[in-house]
Amino acid sequence: AMSAVAPLAAGDLTKEQLLDGYRVMRTIREFEERLHREFATGEIPGFVHLYAGEEAIAAGVIAHLRPDDYVASTHRGHGHSIAKGCDVKAMMAEIYGKATGLCKGKGGSMHIADLSKGMLGANGIVGGGPPLVCGVGLTAKVKRTDQVAVSFTGDGGSNQGTFLESLNLAAAWHLPCIFVVENNGYAEATSSNFHQSGVDVAKRADGFGMPGVIVDGFDFFAVHETAGEAIRRARSGGGPSLLECKVGRYFGHFEGDQQTYRAQNEVEELRRTRDCLDAFARRVSEAGVIERDELTDVDGAVQALIDEAVREAKAAPDPTPADVLTDVYIKY
Repeated sequence: AMSAVAPLAAGDLTKEQLLDGYRVMRTIREFEERLHREFATGEIPGFVHLYAGEEAIAAGVIAHLRPDDYVASTHRGHGHSIAKGCDVKAMMAEIYGKATGLCKGKGGSMHIADLSKGMLGANGIVGGGPPLVCGVGLTAKVKRTDQVAVSFTGDGGSNQGTFLESLNLAAAWHLPCIFVVENNGYAEATSSNFHQSGVDVAKRADGFGMPGVIVDGFDFFAVHETAGEAIRRARSGGGPSLLECKVGRYFGHFEGDQQTYRAQNEVEELRRTRDCLDAFARRVSEAGVIERDELTDVDGAVQALIDEAVREAKAAPDPTPADVLTDVYIKY
């Protein structure tokens, strides 16, 4: 049988870049699969929304960003945080609500942030990210830096006024912003067939005079290429873009979601036929760029890191009552 994947062009990505992309995706997958199991024990406070299945989007887009570029995320934010370089152990501690967490245990899963890494935060407000990246874009423009800002929004969030207003603002002011829509087919429990008029969110870009592109969110290479073009354009003064990634999530809207709105075997089928990690591994090994055992080595290292992260998070101290009053007001 002929291989269904196109050969990798020699100049596309270096072996280091490929291994890095794989490591990011594998780290997100292991982090989320492990959280799925740990959350079921009842030890993790608050809500947890998992990104498994969508790894190629965070990895493919954020691969192009520099440390001084910014991303704004969603309630489903672990993937973006990991891809932007947030400390995995501090993230795990944060989700467990511990004092050693990235936000000292005060944010939890939905509010992980690390401004030092350009991670403006996961966000409990649906559609909360796009206005934030307009702020970054305006700052970059006024200061004449060539920084860019990327917001990630779900298909549900793409119906919020904040999202559409941000598209308009970024287009009117010609800001270096990339609006990524992770269309995973459901706004919580409502299929996009019911909550969206018109087939593609990407078409909305036309109304604001910006490029809008649809890409397969399961395909790291497609995301990487498309995002690269949009980010280069924004960096060189070419203005904003909208990137719609069609994808599917492996878990519920939140942990505990019964998922009665999904078709029977829908997730099993996605895992079997569309998995971004399987597709990536097949493509690089068939192209002879990376050996299977090199990928297995990455898997092992990631597994060890996640095990350690959970162990350390469980053993870490809780915040004290006195900590409630710190970090409340900003000090300049």
